[in-house]
Amino acid sequence: MEDDVMNRVTAAVQSGQAGDRTTARESLEAIWTEVEQGGGDAFHRCVIAHFLADLQDDDRAELMWDERALAAVASVTDERAQEYDESLQVRGFMPSLYLSLADDHRRLGDADRAHEFLGKARTVSDALGDDAYGELVRSGLEKIGRALTDGSTDRLPSH
Repeated sequence: MEDDVMNRVTAAVQSGQAGDRTTARESLEAIWTEVEQGGGDAFHRCVIAHFLADLQDDDRAELMWDERALAAVASVTDERAQEYDESLQVRGFMPSLYLSLADDHRRLGDADRAHEFLGKARTVSDALGDDAYGELVRSGLEKIGRALTDGSTDRLPSH
Protein backbone atom coordinates (compact mmCIF):
# COMPACT_ATOMS: atom_id res chain seq x y z
CA MET A 1 0.00 0.00 0.00
CA GLU A 2 1.27 3.46 -0.93
CA ASP A 3 2.14 5.60 2.11
CA ASP A 4 1.89 9.25 1.11
CA VAL A 5 3.20 10.48 4.46
CA MET A 6 6.34 8.34 4.20
CA ASN A 7 6.84 9.42 0.58
CA ARG A 8 6.83 13.05 1.71
CA VAL A 9 9.08 12.25 4.68
CA THR A 10 11.54 10.55 2.34
CA ALA A 11 11.54 13.55 0.00
CA ALA A 12 12.16 15.92 2.91
CA VAL A 13 15.00 13.77 4.28
CA GLN A 14 16.61 13.63 0.85
CA SER A 15 16.38 17.42 0.67
CA GLY A 16 18.21 17.65 3.99
CA GLN A 17 20.86 15.18 2.87
CA ALA A 18 21.38 17.31 -0.24
CA GLY A 19 22.20 20.26 2.03
CA ASP A 20 18.86 22.06 2.28
CA ARG A 21 18.37 21.53 6.01
CA THR A 22 15.97 24.45 6.44
CA THR A 23 13.52 23.25 3.79
CA ALA A 24 13.79 19.68 5.08
CA ARG A 25 13.13 20.79 8.66
CA GLU A 26 10.17 22.96 7.65
CA SER A 27 8.69 20.16 5.53
CA LEU A 28 9.01 17.60 8.30
CA GLU A 29 7.56 20.00 10.87
CA ALA A 30 4.55 20.55 8.60
CA ILE A 31 4.09 16.79 8.17
CA TRP A 32 4.42 16.35 11.96
CA THR A 33 1.64 18.89 12.54
CA GLU A 34 -0.55 17.19 9.96
CA VAL A 35 -0.01 13.74 11.51
CA GLU A 36 -0.66 15.07 15.01
CA GLN A 37 -3.89 16.77 13.92
CA GLY A 38 -4.99 13.62 12.14
CA GLY A 39 -4.80 11.41 15.20
CA GLY A 40 -1.08 10.72 15.15
CA ASP A 41 0.02 7.41 13.64
CA ALA A 42 2.82 6.32 16.01
CA PHE A 43 4.99 4.91 13.20
CA HIS A 44 4.87 8.21 11.33
CA ARG A 45 5.51 10.20 14.51
CA CYS A 46 8.54 8.06 15.38
CA VAL A 47 10.11 8.36 11.93
CA ILE A 48 9.39 12.07 11.53
CA ALA A 49 10.72 12.93 15.00
CA HIS A 50 13.84 10.80 14.50
CA PHE A 51 14.71 12.60 11.26
CA LEU A 52 13.69 16.02 12.59
CA ALA A 53 16.11 15.59 15.49
CA ASP A 54 19.02 15.34 13.06
CA LEU A 55 17.99 18.61 11.40
CA GLN A 56 18.10 20.72 14.55
CA ASP A 57 20.78 23.33 15.12
CA ASP A 58 20.15 23.45 18.87
CA ASP A 59 21.14 20.47 21.06
CA ARG A 60 18.12 20.87 23.36
CA ALA A 61 15.74 20.91 20.39
CA GLU A 62 17.44 17.78 19.06
CA LEU A 63 16.97 16.07 22.42
CA MET A 64 13.28 17.03 22.43
CA TRP A 65 12.72 15.45 18.99
CA ASP A 66 14.70 12.33 19.93
CA GLU A 67 12.58 11.98 23.08
CA ARG A 68 9.45 12.29 20.93
CA ALA A 69 10.73 9.53 18.64
CA LEU A 70 11.39 7.25 21.61
CA ALA A 71 7.96 7.99 23.10
CA ALA A 72 6.25 7.25 19.78
CA VAL A 73 8.07 3.96 19.15
CA ALA A 74 6.48 2.51 22.30
CA SER A 75 3.17 2.43 20.39
CA VAL A 76 4.53 1.05 17.11
CA THR A 77 3.99 -2.64 16.39
CA ASP A 78 6.01 -4.80 14.04
CA GLU A 79 2.84 -5.25 12.00
CA ARG A 80 2.47 -1.48 11.55
CA ALA A 81 6.13 -1.02 10.61
CA GLN A 82 5.83 -3.90 8.13
CA GLU A 83 2.95 -2.16 6.39
CA TYR A 84 5.64 0.23 5.20
CA ASP A 85 8.49 -2.26 4.73
CA GLU A 86 8.03 -5.97 5.38
CA SER A 87 11.61 -6.32 6.69
CA LEU A 88 11.14 -3.85 9.57
CA GLN A 89 10.95 -4.86 13.21
CA VAL A 90 10.50 -2.29 15.95
CA ARG A 91 13.37 -3.77 17.96
CA GLY A 92 15.64 -2.80 15.07
CA PHE A 93 14.77 0.88 15.61
CA MET A 94 15.95 0.88 19.21
CA PRO A 95 19.75 0.95 18.84
CA SER A 96 19.61 4.13 16.75
CA LEU A 97 16.99 5.79 18.95
CA TYR A 98 18.99 5.09 22.11
CA LEU A 99 22.25 6.10 20.42
CA SER A 100 20.75 9.43 19.40
CA LEU A 101 19.68 10.10 22.98
CA ALA A 102 23.13 9.11 24.27
CA ASP A 103 24.72 11.56 21.87
CA ASP A 104 22.27 14.34 22.81
CA HIS A 105 22.97 13.94 26.51
CA ARG A 106 26.72 13.72 25.87
CA ARG A 107 26.71 17.02 23.97
CA LEU A 108 24.58 18.63 26.68
CA GLY A 109 27.15 17.59 29.30
CA ASP A 110 25.06 14.91 31.04
CA ALA A 111 27.52 12.02 30.94
CA ASP A 112 25.45 9.84 33.29
CA ARG A 113 22.38 9.93 31.03
CA ALA A 114 24.61 9.53 27.98
CA HIS A 115 26.15 6.37 29.45
CA GLU A 116 22.68 5.10 30.37
CA PHE A 117 21.39 5.43 26.80
CA LEU A 118 24.63 4.13 25.30
CA GLY A 119 24.26 1.05 27.48
CA LYS A 120 20.68 0.58 26.29
CA ALA A 121 21.80 0.93 22.68
CA ARG A 122 24.51 -1.67 23.16
CA THR A 123 22.06 -4.04 24.86
CA VAL A 124 19.80 -4.09 21.80
CA SER A 125 22.51 -3.78 19.14
CA ASP A 126 22.06 -7.46 18.30
CA ALA A 127 18.88 -6.33 16.49
CA LEU A 128 21.01 -4.59 13.87
CA GLY A 129 21.46 -6.30 10.56
CA ASP A 130 24.74 -7.10 8.91
CA ASP A 131 24.29 -4.28 6.43
CA ALA A 132 25.28 -0.65 5.86
CA TYR A 133 22.68 0.67 8.34
CA GLY A 134 23.80 -1.77 11.04
CA GLU A 135 27.43 -0.83 10.44
CA LEU A 136 26.56 2.88 10.63
CA VAL A 137 24.88 2.47 14.02
CA ARG A 138 27.63 0.18 15.37
CA SER A 139 30.20 2.76 14.27
CA GLY A 140 28.16 5.42 16.07
CA LEU A 141 28.22 3.33 19.24
CA GLU A 142 32.01 3.25 19.10
CA LYS A 143 32.32 6.98 18.35
CA ILE A 144 29.97 8.03 21.15
CA GLY A 145 31.70 5.64 23.55
CA ARG A 146 35.10 7.15 22.71
CA ALA A 147 33.74 10.70 22.96
CA LEU A 148 32.32 9.93 26.41
CA THR A 149 35.66 8.52 27.51
CA ASP A 150 37.45 11.61 26.15
CA GLY A 151 34.86 13.96 27.66
CA SER A 152 34.17 15.52 24.26
CA THR A 153 30.96 17.43 23.66
CA ASP A 154 31.68 18.09 19.98
CA ARG A 155 29.06 17.21 17.39
CA LEU A 156 29.91 13.95 15.68
CA PRO A 157 28.78 12.83 12.20
CA SER A 158 25.19 11.60 12.01
CA HIS A 159 24.46 8.01 12.73
